[in-house]
Amino acid sequence: MSNPVHIVCPHCNAINRIPPERLEDHPKCGKCKQPLFTAQPINLSSAGFPLYINRNDLPVVVDFWAPWCGPCKMMAPAFSQAAAQLEPHVRLAKVNTEQEQVLAGQYGIRSIPTLVIFRKGEEIVRQPGALSATEIVQWVRAHI
Repeated sequence: MSNPVHIVCPHCNAINRIPPERLEDHPKCGKCKQPLFTAQPINLSSAGFPLYINRNDLPVVVDFWAPWCGPCKMMAPAFSQAAAQLEPHVRLAKVNTEQEQVLAGQYGIRSIPTLVIFRKGEEIVRQPGALSATEIVQWVRAHI
């Protein structure tokens, strides 16, 4: 049996330990009993961002976006489709740069949408510009 994977619950923020071989079994949170994976990106605020980036053992792909951005709105359904394809081995999340300007500044987000892959608290790679669901999945798989 291999080391458990730490996964932050998108509902209650509890940290769960899941054996890697059980990721495909639709695991539920030990605290709130909700599914750990919903096949949808989670919305992150500056309060929850460090928890998801630093405490998840899974890679986290963050879409930095804004509600007034046309390409961001165009890419939103593709990002959701990518979440459905990449979970449970990758967590997808969104950060609204209008509401989280400090967070966007902290990570040097200069254009939106910008996708950033984090692993164990470290930025791995970033990709500015809108992508299709297929392109998102291919880009993520190429870098994890």
